[in-house]
Amino acid sequence: MKSALELRDKQLAANPELRAEYDRLGPVYEMVRQLISARKAAGLTQASLAERMGTQQSVIARMENGGRLPSFEMVARYARATGRQIALVPAGN
Repeated sequence: MKSALELRDKQLAANPELRAEYDRLGPVYEMVRQLISARKAAGLTQASLAERMGTQQSVIARMENGGRLPSFEMVARYARATGRQIALVPAGN
């Protein structure tokens, strides 16, 4: 039985358009991974984080599913609520 990663890699190799879209969305999903990691490291549930941010749990869920990019202000609020800071990396690094 093939792993999910093997199947993904096979599909990406076989379809250049899929590969391009996957590469385009890579930074979005990396940001999502970092958001979730920060929340979990802070010991927060989506509901408790939402309370700290003065918003609803569904807003946190949407931020963490990667379907729509949150505003910079919302990411900054998320970072503050988890005790983190946003680190910007210059292009090309």
